[in-house]
Amino acid sequence: MKEISTSSGLGGILNGFRNLVKESKRITFIGTPGFCTPFAELVAFPIKDAGKALAYIANLDFDSAKKVVFTSHGMQLSETTDATADTAVLFGGLAMPKIGIDAYALKSMIDERILVNGGAIIGVGFMDIFEQMGWNDIMDFDYVINTDASVRILKK
Repeated sequence: MKEISTSSGLGGILNGFRNLVKESKRITFIGTPGFCTPFAELVAFPIKDAGKALAYIANLDFDSAKKVVFTSHGMQLSETTDATADTAVLFGGLAMPKIGIDAYALKSMIDERILVNGGAIIGVGFMDIFEQMGWNDIMDFDYVINTDASVRILKK
């Protein structure tokens, strides 16, 4: 993959994502329960008024996909929905070894149940997780938003 832009901070992630999905009509986020769910809600926020159908699948549970909707408390999961889409967004938590997701089974679900009419695959992860775990070759990502996190804990 080749680098097409750089940025920093949370705004870089959110603005980058919004730009990548401008033409998308239906977006399905796929991630691990708990860890990836808040990231899906976060990256969905800048497109909350764009008229796009948004869904979230936990792990490989296609049949339990939930709508992602804007509420007075921000983006949240709602009732069960159809997860077919023109854009699939995979979160890096799926690729973490201890989670145990089979990348080939995930790719099959995307190809056969989500992107049935074709579409784009976007990865959103930290510290090159998709590349480290060999998922760049399996998933045929159209785009990857990769970020690094530095942490500082301060004390008075």
